[in-house]
Amino acid sequence: MKVKITILGTGTSQGIPVIGSDHPVCKSEDPRDKRLRVSCAIEVNDKRFIVDCGPDFRQQMLTNQIDRFDALLFTHEHADHTAGLDDLRPFFFRQGAIQCYMSSRVQRSLQERFHYMMATSNKYPGVADLDVHLFDDDNFVVEGITVIPVQADHGLLPVHGFRIENFAYMTDVKTIEEDQKEKLKGLDVLVVNALRYETHRTHLNVEEALELVRELAPKRTYFTHISHHLGFHADVEKTLPENVFLAYDNLQITTDS
Repeated sequence: MKVKITILGTGTSQGIPVIGSDHPVCKSEDPRDKRLRVSCAIEVNDKRFIVDCGPDFRQQMLTNQIDRFDALLFTHEHADHTAGLDDLRPFFFRQGAIQCYMSSRVQRSLQERFHYMMATSNKYPGVADLDVHLFDDDNFVVEGITVIPVQADHGLLPVHGFRIENFAYMTDVKTIEEDQKEKLKGLDVLVVNALRYETHRTHLNVEEALELVRELAPKRTYFTHISHHLGFHADVEKTLPENVFLAYDNLQITTDS
């Protein structure tokens, strides 16, 4: 079953350009060097899922002309993955309660930070209703599509990626245990973070990401969650192995099968 992926954002928590930065990449005129916060849309069997809902969510939906989706999947609770929650309102007004899938830890964080949306009583009028579905490490089914959660570590924080058919999306990863790597074997397409060349405490760098690619052997890999310190898109991509690419905002990918 073919899966269509739209990469909605490929930047770090600050995005690129970084506010006030004079770094050459932040001054680049190549549109591939302009990166919103990480997110993607996954389409399979006429169903569309969005992964994460960061501060650029509204802009991403407008740019890609996305006016409906069937479910929102959360990798973890950090602001660059959740701060766009209030911009779910147009979807709620059009299609009703938003089907949201998250871990119990993410739910607790959102209840604290977005209490006006997620309160069980005295909810602020006009906010989106969220129909929350909790998952742990077990597969779950959304609109007839099986979603395989893949747990990883983002430094000290557990995060989840997702496998759907022969596509997997993993971001904000530093390490993955062996049993979770087994869920990532036999992929057509893997999207995974590769922050920069230098080592980082909570993210894979390029060397670590390439080692993971060699181990998992997907047919194609696209790097995301990219820092301006990595360098210019055009220069970096020339250095990557065959079938490994830098993702860029609004890139569309289709799996082979």
